[in-house]
Amino acid sequence: MVVDNKATITYVQLLKEDLVILRIVPKEGEVPDFEAGQFITLGLPNPNEGDKIVRRAYSIASHPENKKFVELVIRWVRKPLPGRLTTQIFSAKEGDEILWLKPTGRALLINNELPDGTKDTRRIVCIGGGTGLAPFVSFAQHLHAIGDKREIVILHGASYVDELSYKELLTDLENESISRGKDEWNFKYRASISRPQEWFNRTWSGQIGRVETFLRQRDGGTSPLEELVGEKITKENTIFYVCGWQGTIDGVMDFLKPKGFVTEHDKREDGSFEVKYESYG
Repeated sequence: MVVDNKATITYVQLLKEDLVILRIVPKEGEVPDFEAGQFITLGLPNPNEGDKIVRRAYSIASHPENKKFVELVIRWVRKPLPGRLTTQIFSAKEGDEILWLKPTGRALLINNELPDGTKDTRRIVCIGGGTGLAPFVSFAQHLHAIGDKREIVILHGASYVDELSYKELLTDLENESISRGKDEWNFKYRASISRPQEWFNRTWSGQIGRVETFLRQRDGGTSPLEELVGEKITKENTIFYVCGWQGTIDGVMDFLKPKGFVTEHDKREDGSFEVKYESYG
């Protein structure tokens, strides 16, 4: 039998009509332990279904060292039908009660060891489409908190500039890397807008197209990602983490598979792989 825990919604930041950042705090006990990359299941009674509890899993954007709250970035599902839980969440206010189940999930846990037991020192490249950015915000804050020295690159794709939900936080982390030096904190963040022709995106001057276009080679033979890190991306020097719609996963693998990259799902006989992913549709 599922036993729900109770929490209070303590913070609501509406980024746009269908995108919100939410913080919850357990009513009893502390913020639960979890690992960066995991998700938490939220639940609310649905009055249209006789108050049946409707539950959905959401990636956690806050980091494990933060014991003040659990933070999530959630999109309101409106098509083809209004989401049974997200519609309820978007009607919630600060101070309202919400139900939760303990964090879980292994698909996007940070890889710290190679199959032979040695430390994994490869560059970490995180590719998030839309709200698929959430686990990588957790990654960045966690790796920063523990003083990890690996190079970390976060690439985020969105349709509109107001959907770059953690632009300020991630830009600040990159500025800190520039200030401290990459030997102390080696972090880069870039975003891509897929609808640059629309008026609302008129001020955008960065990468355009879907987020996986960071991997597309230009005429000179290098990709925007390789230009950013200053060297060729190989399966020996880089591990990828991808989260988003299945189309994002497929798009990334279209670029990586011809270069010999394999996913954890299809890992080699020796246990090696270079891509971990999680799809939410």
